Amino acid sequence: MGFALALEEAGIPTIPVSTHAFARLAKATARTGGMPTLRNCYVPQPVVGRTASELRDYIEGTDPIEKRPFMQGVIEGLTQPLTDEDLKGATFERERPRFLEPDTEENLHQLFLENHWTDTLPIYLPTEQRVEAMLKGTSQAADKMVGQMRPTAFREAWAFDVEKVAVNAVMAGARPEYLPVILALAASGVSARSSSTTSWAALSIVNGPIRDEIGMNSGIGAMGPYNHANATIGRAYCLTSQNVQGSSVPGDTYMGSVGSIWNYTACFAENEEASPWAPFHVDNGYKPTDSTVSVFFGGWYTQSGFGPRESWKEKFIRCLTATDHYSPPLIVMDPIVARAFDDMGFSKQSLIEWCAENAKMPAKLYWDDQWVTTLLKPKAVAGIEPFASRLKAAPDEMISMFAPGDINIVVMGGETQGAFKMISGRFRGLGVGTMTKGKEPIVLVDDWR
Repeated sequence: MGFALALEEAGIPTIPVSTHAFARLAKATARTGGMPTLRNCYVPQPVVGRTASELRDYIEGTDPIEKRPFMQGVIEGLTQPLTDEDLKGATFERERPRFLEPDTEENLHQLFLENHWTDTLPIYLPTEQRVEAMLKGTSQAADKMVGQMRPTAFREAWAFDVEKVAVNAVMAGARPEYLPVILALAASGVSARSSSTTSWAALSIVNGPIRDEIGMNSGIGAMGPYNHANATIGRAYCLTSQNVQGSSVPGDTYMGSVGSIWNYTACFAENEEASPWAPFHVDNGYKPTDSTVSVFFGGWYTQSGFGPRESWKEKFIRCLTATDHYSPPLIVMDPIVARAFDDMGFSKQSLIEWCAENAKMPAKLYWDDQWVTTLLKPKAVAGIEPFASRLKAAPDEMISMFAPGDINIVVMGGETQGAFKMISGRFRGLGVGTMTKGKEPIVLVDDWR
């Protein structure tokens, strides 16, 4: 949609084509762009995996939304003059009411649910008194702008302030002392409610003194529902993402096909004290005394294992090559695993380099992936490395799936088992929102105290 609008601005007649499953989203996107009567054409879903003959039938068939021959809509849209209705445009109300009319607690809970302001779980109603109490967790003014957020690159970004984040923190059941962490997550500009059809979620890692100050868990059960700070900070970030970007409604502003349980909450603290290596934020240029949040965009796949046992190399290679290679892995390992690798002579960086060197597959399989073709092939065609070299490889040539800079390691866990997980977690190159220190999606919590 954004590309089509850019062509229109350049004076080139354009017709956006979407699959029928995205009709509501296409119309909503046009409306937010001030073009509610933008001429859209639709073909059936899916288009991936269909033969050339089947796709030809789409083009020669009937538009499933407009109920007319598909090519008729294309030709008329490109050739018929714009009408007054086409040019009228529209405004889009981006503000939610600051206060609601008084009502019973039961009715207000139902109102929040019906308006998609919740994750469907019970919430704390954000009364004025509760929000004021939450705001005491930061020295920042309630009307200070935190950033902008949107569910997808094709929707207009909404700006939001500290008070809006505090409202969602109350709803999530967070405590005032957690608010700086939640504000830092929101300031990343990375939505935890992405509208991607791949059902991605945002995973966040907390580093530095703030972990202990607010009682976060980095040990036993750190990725489970066993710690109030972990759970409510992650939930508050998810609710904030949902509400400051214009909601997250399945079939409208959320298109994740199977969804993700991590869209409820996914915030964890690194076990810095038990790790033989430097903490994640220190690896990325911060001081040990800095408190930071780091946001990973992924959560799509998880590979698990134990070790390093005698066959750890084979196990790691199986896990690495089983990943969706458009989304590099975040490797979360218990301190037992990290120390065992350290005893074997691996630094964190040398282990990452080993993983990158040994994660290989035939070029024909690499480029056969739907999302690699969609997201990475344009970079290859444009000559951007390492994708350009991968595209030139012979079909059976073994090519690297990842560069060392794609893979990250975080130490977490309570040392009851030498377990590790490889989780879909794209970190660098997100290209959205407010980032610190270049393009890294890391934000200082200390800026929001």
